[in-house]
Order: sequence, then C-alpha cells, then structure tokens
Amino acid sequence: MTALKDVDHASAIESDEVSAADLLLPLLGSTRGSSASATAGIVVGCLVGIRDEGRTPLVVFPGKAGTAAVPARSTVDVQPGQVGRRVVLILEQGDVTRPIIFGVLRGEEGASQLAESRHVSVDADGERLVVNARHQIVFQCGKASITLTAAGKVLIQGTYVLSRSSGVNRIRGGSVQVN
Repeated sequence: MTALKDVDHASAIESDEVSAADLLLPLLGSTRGSSASATAGIVVGCLVGIRDEGRTPLVVFPGKAGTAAVPARSTVDVQPGQVGRRVVLILEQGDVTRPIIFGVLRGEEGASQLAESRHVSVDADGERLVVNARHQIVFQCGKASITLTAAGKVLIQGTYVLSRSSGVNRIRGGSVQVN
C-alpha cells in the first residue's frame, strides 16, 4: 500500500484543501489530472450473487470485459438480501479482475437494471439446491448439455445419451416419438 508521503498531498493536508479523492489517489495508483479511465479507480456495479457459503460476493460493472460475474472482496458485510443492489467498487491497482466492495448504495428500491438482466437466484440448504433464472438454465460440459427453458422445455443433447433405472423407467407425454 502506498503511504501518503508525497509533498503535494502533504501540503494539501496541511492547508485543509484535501478531498476524499485526493486521499484515495495514491491507493488507486492514479494522479490528479491524469486521463485514467473509469475502470482505473472507483466504479459503481451490481451485486449479482454470493457463493462459497456467503464468503465470496459476485459483482458485475461497466468497463469489465465479458458478461460473467467477477468474484470480489469486501470491506462491508454483504448479505444475500442485498443481491441486486448497486455497490461501490474499488479496483485494486486498476485491475478489473480484482474488485473490492467498498459499500452498498442506500435508498434504492428493487434491483437495478444491471441486476435484472443478469440476476440468478441460488438457494442451497445442504439437502436441496434450487437455481432460478428468468429465461433459461444451461448445464454444459463439452458436447453434452441440459437446457431448461421458461416455457417448460427440457432439452437433453449429447453424442451418447443413456437412461438407466433400477426401477421403472417411464416415458410419458402427449405423444411419444422414437426416432
């Protein structure tokens, strides 16, 4: 961590002209007047989930390449009830893969648009795992996949599909087609 020994910062502190941004600049690796992008320091993102039994928050934010959520560290306690809320993030050394949640924004009702477009709910109690998504859930490994759609379709695809049962193996439907 960078110490505040810079002469300009020291004189600003002595003259009471220091702002919160001035104090954070050495920590963010930026200087006043630089043309650093928004991703080089503080950004507002969205808490989209929590994994590892509540230890690892997942966030998305503008300026991050890709659509996957990024694991974050946090300086505040983040709860599952806060999923969908906007959060203030500091990017450690400007690295978009190392966000730190600095705080949760107050006074916002409901989830942000960013959360609504990417929100997935997971409920695990040790005996049952429930995953909810708005349109589709896809489990994929190589050429094999299982897709669940909001319309009620279950699509199983693979180069080899095997169905085994030690009891009755039933196939039911409005109509059943083989080949």
